[in-house]
Amino acid sequence: MRKIRQVLRLHYENQQSRRAIARSLGLSRDAIADYLTRAAAAKLTWPLPPDLDDAALEQRLFPPVVAIAAPRKPEPDWAQIHQELKRKGATLQVLHEEYLAVHPDGMAYSLFCQRHREFAQTLKRYMRQTYVAGERVFVDYAGPTMGIADRQTGEMLVAQIFVAVLGASNYIYAEAHWSQSLPDWIAAHTRMLEHFGAVPAVIVCDNLKAAVTKASRTEPVVNATYQDMADHYGTLILPARSYQPKDKAKAENGVLIVERWILFRLRKRVFTSLGELNTAIRELLTEINARPFQKLPGSRQSAFETLDRPAMLPLSASPYEYAEFRKVRVGLDYCVKVDERPYSVPFRLARREVELRLTAATIEVLHRGQRVASHVRSAGSAPAIDPQHMEAAHRHFGLWEAGGALAWAMQTGPHVHHFLQTLLATMRTREQGYRAHNALKKLANDFTNRRLNAACCRAIEIGAQSLSSVRSILRNSLDQQPTAVDDVQEASFEHPNVRGAEYYH
Repeated sequence: MRKIRQVLRLHYENQQSRRAIARSLGLSRDAIADYLTRAAAAKLTWPLPPDLDDAALEQRLFPPVVAIAAPRKPEPDWAQIHQELKRKGATLQVLHEEYLAVHPDGMAYSLFCQRHREFAQTLKRYMRQTYVAGERVFVDYAGPTMGIADRQTGEMLVAQIFVAVLGASNYIYAEAHWSQSLPDWIAAHTRMLEHFGAVPAVIVCDNLKAAVTKASRTEPVVNATYQDMADHYGTLILPARSYQPKDKAKAENGVLIVERWILFRLRKRVFTSLGELNTAIRELLTEINARPFQKLPGSRQSAFETLDRPAMLPLSASPYEYAEFRKVRVGLDYCVKVDERPYSVPFRLARREVELRLTAATIEVLHRGQRVASHVRSAGSAPAIDPQHMEAAHRHFGLWEAGGALAWAMQTGPHVHHFLQTLLATMRTREQGYRAHNALKKLANDFTNRRLNAACCRAIEIGAQSLSSVRSILRNSLDQQPTAVDDVQEASFEHPNVRGAEYYH
């Protein structure tokens, strides 16, 4: 206040200009003008009254501003606005327009957004992110496990607890199974989707080995079986970043709820089977999902039925059939081994790398994403060979049978059939029969079927049982010459050394 008194003295008593006063006191000209204006408004003259101290002077120059409370604009139900934002396509601008339709003199859009942000800050931390209805489900395993007593041995077995939470409604699903291995992981997802009766657009998972083959912040590699399941249901696998639990905060909170409100309450019960434990989990889970929200209307169950389920994708008509994928190299025999049994693939893929899709009933061979072979999976060690996979020469030998060779021989000629039948009876191996059959076919091509039949007849007459004899007959054209008939005549004269026919009867 001392400088204000100096400003008033220099202005009224010394008649100094504002510029000179500002330069003398080290103040700005705007400050000098403000002080003089306030003094004129307060009707102060120089010299000031002797009883006017600094506090009274400040009170007269700077009186308190009396704020006039403006009437508060009507506000919407912010909890309902927050829920509506979870619907697909919802925006604050559209909701503000709907609000103005009910309250034409309501708050402006900027204030509407500010008040919604203030409301959102009063909610729990895990609800700060807005998830579109039907878009995401977060899956994870609970840390604690549950014990199951074996009825026969009394041994305590350990069951893992699988937990899933939907993003928009916070609806929780949980079940117990034996391990975190790939078959149990896939089976849990299948049962989860069947429980929902629909499929979310995205599944957010942790980086366990059953889900992610190679963890990465930018390009994680999803397990082939897990990806195959996602393709079957038409959903997307989105692994969370490593060591970033906030990426799946819904799952973390869902796990916490399951641990506190289910596992802790079941800690004193003794279960003797997995089905018994899952029945108890389902009963408590129904209670949790039906419990009303503290700050929002409805419950997890009602939010699931009104928000998530209508927006989710339809469930596939057939459940996913568990399949494993393996990368193998085809052998020179164009076969791959599964359970010690060879299965054929097209011969052109010999020594190539292929991928196997294995189910309980089938074996599919994939090359560059295309299926090139399929077999029925069965036990045993005998090779499963598809004739269409074999080379022409290999297929001819591999499919050769004595019955088919004899059928060809009968069509060629009855003597050829008889000769080949005699040859096959004397041979010990399949390869010998195959070679004999091919040799006769070559002779038929070289000398015609008629001559081969005649040559076989000639060989049978002379008791020949080799292919070389038939070949010699044909080359020497003996099959075209008449057969020599030896006439045996008995002596008609009497002789003491000839006994005659009567001697032998």
